[in-house]
Amino acid sequence: MDIKQYIESGILELYVYGLLSEAENIEVSQMAKKHREIENEIISIEKAIVNLSTSFSPFLSADNFEKIKAKLDFKYSKVIEIKPQNNWSQYVGWAAAVALLLGIGYQYTQLNNTQNQVLTAQKEKTNLQETVVGLKLKNKQTLTALTVIRDEKNAVINLSGQAVSPKSSAKIYWNKETEVVYVDAAGLPEPPKGMVYQIWSLKLLPQLTPTSIGLLSDFSANKEKIFAVEKTGDAEAFGITLEPAGGSKTPTMEQLYALGKV
Repeated sequence: MDIKQYIESGILELYVYGLLSEAENIEVSQMAKKHREIENEIISIEKAIVNLSTSFSPFLSADNFEKIKAKLDFKYSKVIEIKPQNNWSQYVGWAAAVALLLGIGYQYTQLNNTQNQVLTAQKEKTNLQETVVGLKLKNKQTLTALTVIRDEKNAVINLSGQAVSPKSSAKIYWNKETEVVYVDAAGLPEPPKGMVYQIWSLKLLPQLTPTSIGLLSDFSANKEKIFAVEKTGDAEAFGITLEPAGGSKTPTMEQLYALGKV
């Protein structure tokens, strides 16, 4: 808007005279706050009116002034109160902002709940998969044990407990044709941490000659306690010793848990 044209339009004089509507009064008031030129012009108009009324007004004594004042009807000269316009757009804006925040919060909560549900489902799926794998492994171990025990070609060698553990026992299932060897270690105690059972194929003559044919690793995990070890074809006896993790090159005779002749 051109400020000069606005001043020259005559609306400021009407504003000073009080002849504008409430909406127009508010408009001029806002324009005066925004533009220094308009505010100065309003002040100039007000001063001119005061000077003009002073120059034409007759001299009144104090008595005459009081008489005139008493006769005046002030109900026609009441000040027009300018009420500020309700800024509904601002309220609507705030309401929209609050609604937006609530909507975002709700969406975030829903997303978080969905993510938690997905994580829970994934965890349950993983647990189920682990259970299935565990069952398959156990089933495989059970089938292996049954196959070994029921195979009529397997010779069964009973190993009895020795001085370090008299109550220990074990069984060797040995197929002399295929040389396949299985160990049933259900009669052995749980090995201490950092220790492992080692299986020895023994030649007794002309002198004792031990040959390692494997370790019973993952002893705790094997529920059936049936272990496949390396093949052997010329064993005269079998022994089981307790050795440090990883096994030993020669058996520790002080830790001989079970022994049995073929």
